[in-house]
Amino acid sequence: MNSIIVLILGALGLGVGYFWYARRIDQDIVKPDPQKATPARMYMDGVDFTPTSRNVLFGYQFKSIAALGPITGPIIAVQWGWLPALAWVILGTFFIGWVQDYGAMIMGVRREGDTMGALSYKLISPRARNILMIFLYFYLLLIMGAFGNAVGKVLMTNPKVPFGMLTVVLMGILAGQMIYRWKQDVIITTIITVVLTFVGIWISTLPFMSNIFSGLYGLPESPPWFLGNTQAQVLGTLLVIIFCYLGSVLPIWSFAQPVNYVSFWIVSLGVLGGIIGLLIWRPGMGDFPAFTQFTTASGPLWPMLFITIACGAVSGWHSLVSTSGTARQLEKETDALPVGGGAMFMEMVFAVIAFLTATVAFGSFQGYQDAGGAAKALAVFSGGLANFLNYVGIPREFGVAYGSVFLTIMALTIMQLCVRFMRVASAELVGEALPVMKNVHVGTTVALILTLIFVWVIPWLTIWSAFGASNQLMAGLALLLISLWLRAEGRKNEWALYPSIFMIVTTIAALLYLAYNNFFKALPAADTAQKSIAALLVGVIAMVLVVAAVILIADGWKALQKPQEKKAAETA
Repeated sequence: MNSIIVLILGALGLGVGYFWYARRIDQDIVKPDPQKATPARMYMDGVDFTPTSRNVLFGYQFKSIAALGPITGPIIAVQWGWLPALAWVILGTFFIGWVQDYGAMIMGVRREGDTMGALSYKLISPRARNILMIFLYFYLLLIMGAFGNAVGKVLMTNPKVPFGMLTVVLMGILAGQMIYRWKQDVIITTIITVVLTFVGIWISTLPFMSNIFSGLYGLPESPPWFLGNTQAQVLGTLLVIIFCYLGSVLPIWSFAQPVNYVSFWIVSLGVLGGIIGLLIWRPGMGDFPAFTQFTTASGPLWPMLFITIACGAVSGWHSLVSTSGTARQLEKETDALPVGGGAMFMEMVFAVIAFLTATVAFGSFQGYQDAGGAAKALAVFSGGLANFLNYVGIPREFGVAYGSVFLTIMALTIMQLCVRFMRVASAELVGEALPVMKNVHVGTTVALILTLIFVWVIPWLTIWSAFGASNQLMAGLALLLISLWLRAEGRKNEWALYPSIFMIVTTIAALLYLAYNNFFKALPAADTAQKSIAALLVGVIAMVLVVAAVILIADGWKALQKPQEKKAAETA
């Protein structure tokens, strides 16, 4: 298989999926009204409800949904062979991914910017709201643990990364001031902040700057500090925590939105450069197998492949961004498809590029394994992207450093929103019993302390599988809510209901598999207290998520039958 053929398949999935299937659903079933007032206009408060140009909002949405999932997922999943991984990326996005993102966004707009908790309360039952809040909190904690582990203990410990990431943050803050305070043109703002960001990334690769962080981290042999974590890992994690704290407590227009917007361009230009490099190079897969075996070290292809590739095909995280975030910033209902659906299809392209860094960038299956394989997916991506960019004249040394900053951006811009949602969820869940949890600083601090425990105790690959399963189950539950909303509106809902059933069945099976592995294999084999705690935590959380999901599904199914029962009674 040649890389050009893979790019063509991705382009076909995007073209047919967005311009035919998605537009058909949008125009024939949902029928958005450009004249109808959106929550952003009705409740504009300058904090969460902020009318935003769809051009800016597209960048915000893409960078708010695209994290490490579409990168690491395909790179890990090719251990089953390139064919299953590529098929799920394209077909998953086509039939499920954009449906959830767009459906959640337009549902949020039509329901006046309600959170997922409020939506479950109104569409399912009062009990469902509390159960969903418990589910959400554990799910968000797994996201923070998985991404925090990858960023704080791997990416941020590279002395060539921190200054580049600091530049991204400062340019994001500058962009927010220029757009909202100084009323500057978006194009001028974008050019200034993006160019300065690339300058900062270049400076981060210079010896004098990397030497500063090498000294801070105690490199090259960083000494152990806490729970087996080195000085570099502890300090790198704390830098991540500070960033997330600011993203959670500051107004969205001043930090989270503009930082994500600037990050969008840094990421998009990298993807574009990678595509151009591929078109020039046109590498093949060599002996990379289309299929290896049904069961690998990560488990059986079904259900584990479908949770390994999360954000690149479908992701429950997107429904939280679309409802609690973007739906409150949409100027017009007609912006929902290009922002919600469009961003998801772009993420599919991004996942295809990540897939190619594993399958063609190193020439063979052995080359992929030598570069780190599934266990070192981040190194595979940064090295593979550097190989692509080298064909457009970018030195490989800069390309590797840029790839690491690229990955850090992908994770941190999601994590800041994740903490924001965690403190909202804790306030909704226990705010009445513990009023102090309604304080944004308290709710944020609690979330970040729990994050530190997960990052410092649980190994990355262990927590990644748990995150993937909970993430995909969240997608199934979000699609169930969309189906209920469509039914309540008297609209056809099969396009959301059938994907919901597939995702729920698949991910509950994956969570049960993870619980079994951790309780009956990892826990008995653990030779340290830390490994025992990690296995126990993941196993317990997997079962909590399963129980919560079963209750939600049962209540949701009852709610789904109510209109039919009412109609049957009226007919009788």
